[in-house]
Amino acid sequence: MKIPSAPTKVSRWILGLGIFAISGGAALAQAPDITRVNPGGLLAMSGFLVICFVLALVGYVYMALALQTIATKTNTENSWLAWIPIANVVLMLNIGRKPLWWIVLLLIPLVNIVVGIIVWMAIAEARGKPGWWGILVIIPVIGVIVPGYLAWSD
Repeated sequence: MKIPSAPTKVSRWILGLGIFAISGGAALAQAPDITRVNPGGLLAMSGFLVICFVLALVGYVYMALALQTIATKTNTENSWLAWIPIANVVLMLNIGRKPLWWIVLLLIPLVNIVVGIIVWMAIAEARGKPGWWGILVIIPVIGVIVPGYLAWSD
């Protein structure tokens, strides 16, 4: 009987967690023997999860840096709030000179899209750019570029 190595055990554990999280445990309930799972597939799944985590972290750092730079360039107080998850929405409303109760509007489905566009339009105008730049945040790839443009352009 072959004893599995430690990395195989770890990758099986990570894959099991991933499968459970994605499928709500249904995949684990149907597997007759979890020890017979292909180790290569487990390693690939754990690698996929790590890549997703790293990409999410890079996206978060990019958006926080862009928002902090925008706040600094518009002379908005407490630009460090860009790094705190819910406080960064407050910072965006402060940059756009919108009331804080708009946070409630951002919690309503479909309304949040319109309010988000209005807030980004106000942020673009605060940076001296045309307001239509705020509309571009709803376009999938361009929406990632817009905060960087507003932050690091002259």
